Amino acid sequence: MTASTPLDPESVTPATVVAVRRALDGRWENVREEIRARDDFASLRVEPGTDDETHRDRVWAMLSQLAADGHALLGFPTSVGGHGDIGGSVVSFEMLAFADLSLQVKSGVQWGLFGGAIQALGNAEQHARYLPSVMDLSLPGCFGMTETGHGSDVQSVHTTATYDPRTDEFVVDTPMESARKDYIGNAARDGRMAVVFVQLWSAPAGHEPERHGVHAVLVPLRDADGTVLPGVEITDDGHKEGLNGVDNGRLAFRGVRVPRENLLDRYGTVAADGTYSSSIGSENRRFFTMLGALVRGRVSVSGSAVGAAMLALTIAIRYGEARRQFAAPGGDGEIVILDYLAHQRKLLPLLARTYALRFAQNELVEMLHEIQTTREAGGDVDERRQRELESRAAGIKALSTWNATETIQVCREACGGQGFLSENRLADLRADTDVFTTFEGDNTVLLQLVAKGLISGYADDFGNLDTLGTIRFVADQVLDTVAERTSLHALAERLRGAAAGGDDDAVLDASAQIKLLDDREEHTLDALVRRLRPARGKGVGADRAFQIFNNAQDHLLRSARSHLDGLVLDAFNRACESQQDPGARTLMRQVCDLYALSVIEADKGWFLEHGRISASRSKAVTAEVNRLCQALRPHARALIDAFGIPEPWIGAPIAVGDEQRRQDEAAAYAGAHRV
Repeated sequence: MTASTPLDPESVTPATVVAVRRALDGRWENVREEIRARDDFASLRVEPGTDDETHRDRVWAMLSQLAADGHALLGFPTSVGGHGDIGGSVVSFEMLAFADLSLQVKSGVQWGLFGGAIQALGNAEQHARYLPSVMDLSLPGCFGMTETGHGSDVQSVHTTATYDPRTDEFVVDTPMESARKDYIGNAARDGRMAVVFVQLWSAPAGHEPERHGVHAVLVPLRDADGTVLPGVEITDDGHKEGLNGVDNGRLAFRGVRVPRENLLDRYGTVAADGTYSSSIGSENRRFFTMLGALVRGRVSVSGSAVGAAMLALTIAIRYGEARRQFAAPGGDGEIVILDYLAHQRKLLPLLARTYALRFAQNELVEMLHEIQTTREAGGDVDERRQRELESRAAGIKALSTWNATETIQVCREACGGQGFLSENRLADLRADTDVFTTFEGDNTVLLQLVAKGLISGYADDFGNLDTLGTIRFVADQVLDTVAERTSLHALAERLRGAAAGGDDDAVLDASAQIKLLDDREEHTLDALVRRLRPARGKGVGADRAFQIFNNAQDHLLRSARSHLDGLVLDAFNRACESQQDPGARTLMRQVCDLYALSVIEADKGWFLEHGRISASRSKAVTAEVNRLCQALRPHARALIDAFGIPEPWIGAPIAVGDEQRRQDEAAAYAGAHRV
């Protein structure tokens, strides 16, 4: 399976674009198409330069419009009037990235975080009582997890809820300034109730309260008129770099009393006499089971980051096909800037990476849907599969949000001064998505979560890592589990078997690309385990054990990144293999080659240092990346058209489209569905 033959520009027809688009749309193509058909979607956007209060008003009005249209129903249980389509709800959220990102985030707070927490952690009575009002927006809410002093360390939150058996109530307190719930969406203005994560204390009357770990309690914030309730303190976070249509605020509680039934008690409950009980005996296991049930928010952020990168690339590549600069000697006019290799080098590898992440995201959403739908129906979920979901969600979210940050910045630069104008959307996209890298978990912490799952696969050889002070920081992020290796190695073997007469060492061979990444993953993980092994020695104290771990942290992060690069490539290859249209398969394979070789090129130092490639092959990688950029240049517009962003949604004057081309593709899509 050698590098694919370049496609003739004329061979990439509207039907080819449609085939690629349907591959990108994935399992929930119908949901994407229903949203694309909305006549009002292009209006779900706030003009640049709008003052914060007007922006908030406008976003609230748009959110109300979505609620009235039933936008929120997809992911909620059918028992309360929802549609029970968890995957569809994540995809519909992702599509809002093409509209206003403040609207997307505010909808995510209301229906993904606030409503999602009630759905995942509450009981049937709480579902019936609250979820209909969450869906129709008559109960706007908040998700009160993050504290000023604890950030990603949720297990150490200091907000308390102490049960008072005399009144059958919990007393919620913020014991210190660092325990304020901070950066809470919907808090500053619109929220009337919050899901608040607390350290739960209870005991029967006459006994000293005991701590039972982190739980979630529903705490009213405002009355129906919007007046802040006694004991609740709310301050506005104020103007931010972006997302100023979201009313982020800080919450503190001074002896706020809530009824006992406000405890979201799927995983732990308190009886009227103060007795605590749980079906999960271990506090750590209970905590991570609760967090695992909330993984949908992390998956959603990943999808929105992919969508934002797709929009930025659409704007920049369209502009690159229209903008001309400098004339070639002897030429008749100035050259289109996308014809310059340097410009192709800026944009096309990022386009390939965004394609790869979209396919990885599609698989992640399918996994989430399968697991959470099974759980909602009362079925058994394989624990290892749940841990794999949590690890993959953490890793793909980190890669997707870093990719969005880099891609939008490069697209802004690729559009020069035009990219700096607010009307062309790139400046707002950059500002609004910047927080995504620390949203729903700081990316560096998330990579450590991924690495912890990989290390656990060495449990038999390496010992029980959770007992070591060395990895306390990592162990607090995830449950003990033996992580499943990706199918990357098996895929490499399969492709090598299919490569009749191919040279396994040739970097242009798809199986060789995969083998290089597989070898890097295996080597970095083995080396990391060797570096950490001294921490298990007899007589090693906690301080020394932590020092060993801390000194290997760079290796830990590299191992996680190596694993994720392979996982994403694996997803892209599966998409290529399942593509039935020959032209689309060839085009996707070229984009996949560009992604794989770009990853290898970015880490050539490692491959050279470890003898995986020679100097000549290293040069061949760079030459092939150049060749692929030039080969894909005639198809750049087709590749962004395959994103399926309707013309009115793009909204950037520098990205005015070709109406005839759009009509041809629409006709081809309709024809494909008739067939």
